[in-house]
Amino acid sequence: MVASLGELQEELKKRKPRDRACLVVIAGQNVGEMYRIEGPETVVGRASNANVRLSDDGISRRHARIVQEGAILFIEDLNSANGTVVNGATISRQALQDGDKIRLGPTTILKFEYQDEIEEDFRQKMYDAALRDGLTKAYNKKFFLDRLETELAYAKRHKADLSLVLFDVDHFKRVNDTYGHLAGDAVLVKLAKLTQSALRQEDVFARYGGEEFAVICRGVKLAQAGVLGERLRAGVEGAVFEYEAQRLPVTISVGVAAFPNSPVETTTQLIGCSDEALYEAKRCGRNRVLLKQT
Repeated sequence: MVASLGELQEELKKRKPRDRACLVVIAGQNVGEMYRIEGPETVVGRASNANVRLSDDGISRRHARIVQEGAILFIEDLNSANGTVVNGATISRQALQDGDKIRLGPTTILKFEYQDEIEEDFRQKMYDAALRDGLTKAYNKKFFLDRLETELAYAKRHKADLSLVLFDVDHFKRVNDTYGHLAGDAVLVKLAKLTQSALRQEDVFARYGGEEFAVICRGVKLAQAGVLGERLRAGVEGAVFEYEAQRLPVTISVGVAAFPNSPVETTTQLIGCSDEALYEAKRCGRNRVLLKQT
């Protein structure tokens, strides 16, 4: 049921001053993620400058926006291709109530709610625990595999480019054996930070195995992904890795594959192509990038 503006204003008076408005993704690629609503306008869409950026099928570049008028927040559809639906009804503009469910496109559902700092912190920790690797804070393997499935299906359906970059630490066992496992952990943590700083917002960075990492690059051709792989390799080679005042020798080997260059049908096949390139990079001497050409 849609409340009147008077009813909404009365409800808002009951809220604690530190309650914060936010959107929580409850269905779609970014499920579990939470976005705080701040400022006079919050744009939701696929565009790189959207405040809430969602890349699911059916989302327009500027799909909808949330604007504040006084104490009340309104959602407005921005002439999106697939419309904005609030609690089952298609809207052009509507005041938002705590608990409203907003559907954008066929698969993405957001929940609008107010949270205090404690609730917000708790939800973020639960989200991180479910989807991220505890040590490096990269996405975990399950999230990576689920997302790669979605991205490959999208690429096949839209005849789009999709690249997968796999890399791991050269002679990582030697680092652990020589300097200890805590030193090895420190290497992985710094490596993850270096990698994350070199990626686009839409790239998906995950820890695939012990010292092996993966980057999913939507809309990126094989050669471009190779450039990214080289940037990562050179960045690691040029970085200083230290643990307890000891400098650690760290380099990475990188394997890159892409659809449709490799006409794969499954994510297992795409991972296999990247893994073949990674193995070849190691076989050829390590600390290099190799591309899977077919």
